[in-house]
Amino acid sequence: QVQLIESGGGLVQAGGSLRLSCAASGRTFSTNDMGWFRQAPGKEREFVAAITWSGGNTLYADSVKGRFSITRDNAKNTVYLQMNSLKPEDTGVYYCVASLASGYISSRAHDYNYWGQGTQVTISS
Repeated sequence: QVQLIESGGGLVQAGGSLRLSCAASGRTFSTNDMGWFRQAPGKEREFVAAITWSGGNTLYADSVKGRFSITRDNAKNTVYLQMNSLKPEDTGVYYCVASLASGYISSRAHDYNYWGQGTQVTISS
C-alpha cells in the first residue's frame, strides 16, 4: 500500500520557519514528480510547490516564491518543504503529493495520483 506521511507541521510566529517532510512508503518515487498543496480554512486547496524526479526543476506558487524551497532525497524516498518568513496567510493543512509521471512538473491537483493525510501549519501574527 502506497503511503505519503507528512511531518514537521506546528505552530510558529509570523516570520518564523518550518521544515515539512514527506516520507513515501509502499513504492519508490525516485523517478516521479512530487509536490505540496495546502488548504486554508474555508478555502480551496491550492498548489504550493513541485519538484521533478531528479530535483533539477522546481515550480512554486507566486505566493511562496522566494520564501519556500522544495527539495528531495531519493535515497530516502522523501521530499521536503523548507518554509521561511512565514505569514499568517500560510496557515493551513499541507498535503504531500506524488505523480506517476516524471518530468512534467505540474501545479494542477488532478495531475497527482497520491496524496498524504496532511499536516497542520499554523502561523500566529
